[in-house]
Amino acid sequence: MEIITTMITISIRPYTLRKAGLVGLILFCLSCLSAFAQSNYITVKSTPYDRQMVRIRPILTSGVSHKDQSLSLGLVNNWIGNLRAIPYGFSMEWKTPSEVRSGAYADCKGKAVALYNAMHARGAENIRLVIGKRTSTSRKTHAWLEWTTSNGTYILDPTINWSACRAERTGRSSYIPLFAYAGSQKFRAAPAGMLASNSSFASQRVASRL
Repeated sequence: MEIITTMITISIRPYTLRKAGLVGLILFCLSCLSAFAQSNYITVKSTPYDRQMVRIRPILTSGVSHKDQSLSLGLVNNWIGNLRAIPYGFSMEWKTPSEVRSGAYADCKGKAVALYNAMHARGAENIRLVIGKRTSTSRKTHAWLEWTTSNGTYILDPTINWSACRAERTGRSSYIPLFAYAGSQKFRAAPAGMLASNSSFASQRVASRL
């Protein structure tokens, strides 16, 4: 008995060049999103700014006598506007809030600390004094606040802006944090998803004076 075996060949059509390119583009975009995701903060024992911040350390670490449940974004925007109206003038030292109020001018350091003090005194939580770059091409560092609320995280910059900005609307090439302070805690910033340690930033060059 003769058995005839028939071989059936199935041809699998490969991806066209266009489809392969599309897949590659998607993978590239996903990797970019991971690399430029919102920054995380890592607790550290010291930063390059510790020595110059001695003058305002008591302000950052002061206790809160009461929590004001009426603290609103509108009130914070009012404070931002008042500080924004103060003429800009660079100071080698970090000015205290009283010095900012009584002086003829103030820089980003003084304005950020004054806003931090006003919010902290009213019981605001999850506020960080941030030192970083205003834009990715900035040659000098800048100071601002980040405020995390139930409605999201806000960038509070009383030197440049007249009101709070949602962090996700500022873009990935602006307000790039390097270090932050919150009460007695100190932080370094690192891109989300990066397995970071103190040694990861050993080669990072930053200005030690604002």
